[in-house]
Amino acid sequence: MRIVMVGPFGLRGKGTMSARALPLARALVKRGHETTLLIPPWDSPEDAGRRWTDAGVNVINIHLPPAIPVLNHLLITRRLVEQALKLQPDVVHAFKPKAYAGLTAGALWWLRRLGLTAGALWWLRRLGLTAGALWWLRRLGQTDIRLVIDTDDWEGPGGWNEIGGYTPAQRSFFTWQERWGLTHCDAVTVASRALQTLVWGLGVEPERVFYAPNGAEKAEVWPSDEARTSPEPTDAGARTGDTVLLYTRFVEFEAERLVAIWQRVVEAVPTARLVVAGQGLRGEERSLTRLAEGANIEGSIVCLGWPGRAAMPGVFAAANVAIMPFDDTLVNRTKCTMKLVELMAAGLPVVTEAVGQNRAYIEAGISGVLVEPGDVDAFARAVIALLRNPDEGHRLGAAARCRIAEHFTWERLVVRIEEAYAYAAGVVL
Repeated sequence: MRIVMVGPFGLRGKGTMSARALPLARALVKRGHETTLLIPPWDSPEDAGRRWTDAGVNVINIHLPPAIPVLNHLLITRRLVEQALKLQPDVVHAFKPKAYAGLTAGALWWLRRLGLTAGALWWLRRLGLTAGALWWLRRLGQTDIRLVIDTDDWEGPGGWNEIGGYTPAQRSFFTWQERWGLTHCDAVTVASRALQTLVWGLGVEPERVFYAPNGAEKAEVWPSDEARTSPEPTDAGARTGDTVLLYTRFVEFEAERLVAIWQRVVEAVPTARLVVAGQGLRGEERSLTRLAEGANIEGSIVCLGWPGRAAMPGVFAAANVAIMPFDDTLVNRTKCTMKLVELMAAGLPVVTEAVGQNRAYIEAGISGVLVEPGDVDAFARAVIALLRNPDEGHRLGAAARCRIAEHFTWERLVVRIEEAYAYAAGVVL
């Protein structure tokens, strides 16, 4: 098939396109499909207009229009639609039903629904579409592009609308856009079981919804010798025999609870050091530092900021245990965090809470440690136990890597995406 994946944002910042769409596209290329990532790089304008090939995947960053309120959103959507049509895809896979990806999928749905009658073409001409664009729009009525929507987070009430810092108008629009997009497409791919249930609850037939959680690429599960011996974290002094890694964007938990957990760990293991790799959306790492100072444990915490993907193998190699506090919220129940996949693929023993997809990846006591959500004492005890018993940590880490290799590589998961495409196209596999 010829597949175009449309993103809501660029490849540099948020993880959906870089950690989900791109590795999936690479796996599709290996399966013989022609795959293009179509990107509106509003959050990485330095990429505007750039094109490159990544392991056979064509990456196209559209040119950005002038930043004119409202108008620039329409122009970006128009450019995405025009470029998608020029590529003559069999399937357009929109990653997220919101923002530019959702707008592009919606425009293609309406154009297909209209059938591009003479009257529709007249109105489109009046709206300023070029002769070339109109030619491609005519082709749309002949090629019947199939639309697939991917969702890896719940965006509406109780979801990212509550933590994304959006205006009331944006929250209202994203709520509508999510519901409309997920119910006006040929197939839906979801990253978690909770999302699957929510999409069913919108009235989408179960056979149109395809569960495809996040995975790792083989090179991440079996790292090269160079990756195993890569440099230590930025603060080399952070590495000790009792190093605990927190790899986070600070959206999964309250900083106060993390400090309460860490206080208990330090009381039992005074040599323990917490290395924090990541930054919050609104500077939550600074709040963590203030809270740690108030609890007199600031000397046991090292904040690296965001080291960058190239440095992460070294950060993983410097840790003995990884932790992932996970509040029991709708956002966390529906998300499928790539950070857990990366930590397990690196062979780290992970302590996290039994919320959402965490239970799909970790077999409790076999490939990691799951504690009941909100139980600070149990969480701390699990970390302390692993720090005191390195052999158990090594066993859990090795089992975690095998778990990802056997069940959660993109080479395996891509088959579910192909099933979604085949269903959308009416093809029997």
